[in-house]
Amino acid sequence: MIQVDTTKSVYLFTHGRRDLEQSATDALIANGFSKDKIFSAKPDTVGSVGDYMAMLWMPPTPDHIKIQKITKVEAVKPEGMIGLWKGVSKEELFTIPLK
Repeated sequence: MIQVDTTKSVYLFTHGRRDLEQSATDALIANGFSKDKIFSAKPDTVGSVGDYMAMLWMPPTPDHIKIQKITKVEAVKPEGMIGLWKGVSKEELFTIPLK
């Protein structure tokens, strides 16, 4: 597994599954992410280059978390539920089973 940079923020996308937020947070912490750096993703705020995105996958019944690293952030006009995240480019890193 890739070593995570614990100084970087992690934005958790639950895709409406707030009931899985705590178990997802626990799984992230167990895999090296810092608890105080895990934030719920919001459409009006995006991370910075080098930060992480953690997505419950695959909606509507996710069984794992996709970990991605933000590689580029462009200014965009917010769009729907995606909001400003529309302008974020990322690379896939690894997955974590959701228990």
